[in-house]
Amino acid sequence: MKHAIDPKIDCVFKALLGSESNQALLIHFLNAILGEELKAPIVGVKIINPYNEREFLSDKLSIVDVKARDAAGCLYQVEIQLLTHPDLLGRIFYTWADLYSSQLQNGDQYDLLKPTYSIWLLGENLLRDTAEYAHNFCMRDVNGWSCFNAGSVWLLELNKFDVAQIDNEQQRWLKFFKDGEQLDTELLPSWMETTEMRQAMTTLRTFSEKEQAYYVYQARQNYLRVQRGIQIEMDELRTGQERAQAENERERLAKEAALQREAAALAESERERLAKEAALAESERERLAKESALQREAAALAELAQLKAQFAGNAQKE
Repeated sequence: MKHAIDPKIDCVFKALLGSESNQALLIHFLNAILGEELKAPIVGVKIINPYNEREFLSDKLSIVDVKARDAAGCLYQVEIQLLTHPDLLGRIFYTWADLYSSQLQNGDQYDLLKPTYSIWLLGENLLRDTAEYAHNFCMRDVNGWSCFNAGSVWLLELNKFDVAQIDNEQQRWLKFFKDGEQLDTELLPSWMETTEMRQAMTTLRTFSEKEQAYYVYQARQNYLRVQRGIQIEMDELRTGQERAQAENERERLAKEAALQREAAALAESERERLAKEAALAESERERLAKESALQREAAALAELAQLKAQFAGNAQKE
């Protein structure tokens, strides 16, 4: 090819899966990703928002996802997202819910709802607590039971995709999107030798060799570079704020810990004071008890001496 083309750039991605001329690619891609989840393979779709080269030339905020409907009325959304951010998961599930609910108009019954499938290819890692690259979310209870089929949401993290050998069509598509920019059309690897992959490479070649298409590609790439710079700046700002908040939290906890230690020391001091007072009170009680005993003993001795004196006086009189 004249120029290296990254299939993850949104205008290329949408031309690959969202143009009428590549409808067969979209059908193959949907079957490859959704696979056994479908009751039967998809044989035809209508692209709701087909790729239009002009919209990318005139509008940097063009809608770049691909939406389609099959003959049974099931809805499909495919989107590429090169940059991740904290709100992306919310956006992913909100757009699925919005597409699912858009099937009903005022007065329509719920039995008109058809399964809706949303597939997101992610250029950066989003789910950081797992090494798995493919994630399928659907409505089930905790025991895995589903009472109805509402469709699903697929997240495919390309950075995590790393297989030595291509075993299925899903892996073939993921490797194409991950490594497509490095492919040489004159010397394609064996895993690219399929009808669909050759058709995909034809689309990449169009962006490489057609002047206007390559201009669109460059414009989108430059726009995404700017967005990436803004995202990095925002991430750094957020990280700085989080660090400051964490430091403030550490200082608050340290102050609370110091106050707790001070309170514990005061409480211990108070316990010691009360213990001393209790010991003094006990000592005083013992002293008073001894004095009282001595007083009783003295009174008893005095009474005994008086009785002896009386006895002696009576003896003399006799």
